[in-house]
Amino acid sequence: MNLALWIAAGLLAVVALSGGISKTFVPKEKLAAFHGGGWTGDAGVGFVKTLGVLELLAAAGLILPAALDVAPVLMPVTAVCWILLMVGAMITHGRRGESTFVVLNLIYLALAAFIAWGGFGTWR
Repeated sequence: MNLALWIAAGLLAVVALSGGISKTFVPKEKLAAFHGGGWTGDAGVGFVKTLGVLELLAAAGLILPAALDVAPVLMPVTAVCWILLMVGAMITHGRRGESTFVVLNLIYLALAAFIAWGGFGTWR
C-alpha cells in the first residue's frame, strides 16, 4: 500500500508541477491559445498566477513532508486541497463544455482522494 501511495503522490506531483510552472511562468495570452487553456482568457492574470503558485506548493506538499518525515500529515492535507482545486477545475471546464478535461480532472481528483485516504490512515 505504501508503494501505491508513493506512486500516486509522485504522479500527482508531476501534474501539479507542470501545471504550476505553466500557469506561473507562461504569459496568460499563450496559455489561452493552448487546448484546454481557453478559461485563462476569462480570468485575471493574478488569478492564473495564484493558481500556478498553489499548484507548485501542492507539488512540494505531496512529496516533501512524507519524504523528509517532517509533518507528514501535510501530505494528505495537500491532497484534500487538491481535491477542492479539482472540483473548481471540473466546474470551470464543465461550463465551457470541455468534457475531456472534466474527466481528466476527475482522474486527478480520484488520485488525490486515494492519497488523502491512505495518507491519513497509513502515514501517521
